[in-house]
Amino acid sequence: MANPFDDLEADFLVLRNEELQHSIWPQSITIPLGWSVVFGPAKKDLCLEFVRDVWSDLRPKSIVNQLAS
Repeated sequence: MANPFDDLEADFLVLRNEELQHSIWPQSITIPLGWSVVFGPAKKDLCLEFVRDVWSDLRPKSIVNQLAS
């Protein structure tokens, strides 16, 4: 079976969790608990572009909040 994450013809989603971390996810696979769709469905290259544009601080939200205190 081929890896669905490698299928450049498939549609993908951009997911985000409560820590504001992002993930590229094949639309054909069930979204894991704790994650929500913030972009897509779209081709993988557009999803990667979206992530590059919006996720500039890779630190988890809890760390950012802790350092701000």
